[in-house]
Amino acid sequence: MGPFETIYIDETVAVCNGGGGPLGHPRVYLNLGPAGKIECPYCSRLFVNRAMQGADPGGAVTPPRVSEERNV
Repeated sequence: MGPFETIYIDETVAVCNGGGGPLGHPRVYLNLGPAGKIECPYCSRLFVNRAMQGADPGGAVTPPRVSEERNV
């Protein structure tokens, strides 16, 4: 079985809480390491560094950038 969800980030450390608020899991910090990707041991989300993996394949979830998170 593949990863639950693939999330592309620009960092080398991912932060995962499982989403879902109180239904998620404890917040964990995951080092992407030399491979540029890591799977969360709690929820199986796959975090991939864009710079190390090239362009995003279609259908992947990309978190909003800081400027997109604000309601301006």
